[in-house]
Amino acid sequence: MYCYKTKGTCSRAIDIEVKDNEIESVRFVGGCTGNTTGVAALAKGMTLDEATSRLKRIQCPNGSSCPDHVARALAAYHALMTQSIIGRRKGSPPFRHSTQ
Repeated sequence: MYCYKTKGTCSRAIDIEVKDNEIESVRFVGGCTGNTTGVAALAKGMTLDEATSRLKRIQCPNGSSCPDHVARALAAYHALMTQSIIGRRKGSPPFRHSTQ
């Protein structure tokens, strides 16, 4: 599960589960229940690229939105996974955790 902290939206965070480049689940922490439940249900089953292209730049009156933050979270997740795969040696775990 990937947890993305939001800024400038009613929700405080978004938890996303992805398997084989497909969104398995999206869960919002906080936010407008109807909107966040709807966005989560619509994103389920989409590829990362499809969901990102459909949801990015959707705006609320305050300048951002929960759908836009799902797109941002997916882009951040993709970047993290790409960096993890490129930077790791054969046989090493996919993520390195710092104790500092």
